[in-house]
Amino acid sequence: MPEGRMTEPAASSALIGVGVGPGDPELLTVRGIRALREADRVLAPSSALDAVGRAESIVRQACPGSRVERLLFAMGDAGASIDDAAATVVAGLDAGQRLAFVTLGDPNIYSTFSSVAARVRELRPGAVIETVPGIMAFQELAARSGTVVLQNTERLALITALDGPGALIGALADPTQAVVVYKGGRHLPAMAAELAAAGRLDGAVVGELMGLPGERVVAVADAADGPAAYLATVIVPPTGRAG
Repeated sequence: MPEGRMTEPAASSALIGVGVGPGDPELLTVRGIRALREADRVLAPSSALDAVGRAESIVRQACPGSRVERLLFAMGDAGASIDDAAATVVAGLDAGQRLAFVTLGDPNIYSTFSSVAARVRELRPGAVIETVPGIMAFQELAARSGTVVLQNTERLALITALDGPGALIGALADPTQAVVVYKGGRHLPAMAAELAAAGRLDGAVVGELMGLPGERVVAVADAADGPAAYLATVIVPPTGRAG
C-alpha cells in the first residue's frame, strides 16, 4: 500500500490498551488476562529491544506462555517512537488482528498508550480502540502503607513532578485535598522540603518499585535524604479531614 494511503481496518480487528497494574502480577485483573489471552498479538513498550520492560514482565508472570512483542520507545525521541508503534498497530489492524498493548497502571492515565491510540485514530479513523482499566501505583501504595486517601467530600489531585517540585505548591494549598505525585523520584528531597514548609510532611508516604524486587514503602520524611526511582509514587493525605 502506498505511504499515506488510508484503508479501513478489517471488521474483527481491534486495538486494546490493557492496564497491567504497578508491578505485582496478582494485580492484573481477570478482564485484563482475558484480553491478553484473546489477542492475536501482545505489544509492550520497551526502552531497548533486548530488554524486558516492567509491563512485559508482569504479562509473562500472569500469563505464562504469552508471546510478547516489544515496541521500542527511545528516550528523547518520543514522536518517532509513537509513529513507529502506530505503524506496527495499523499493519496489524489492516491484517484483521486483535492487538493488546500493555501498559503499567491504567491506559488512560499518564500512559504511552493514549499517544499511540491517538496516532492510530489519525491513520485509521474507523479502527476499534478499547481500554481495560488497571490498578494504579498509588492504590497499591495506599493499601501497602495503610493510608486512607479520601473520605467524605475530600478531593484528590493527581500530578507529576516532571517539571520539578514546584508542581506541589498549588496542590498543597487546600488541606482537605489529598495529593498524589507521580514521576518525581529524583526530586524527592526537594518535595519533602515543600511538604514540610506546607505542614504536610507528617503522614506522607513514598513507594518505589511496587510489587518488584527492591520495593520500598516508607514515610517521605524517612527517605528525604536522597532521590528515589523515576517511577516513585508519593501520597500526601489531607491534614484536615472534610466532614
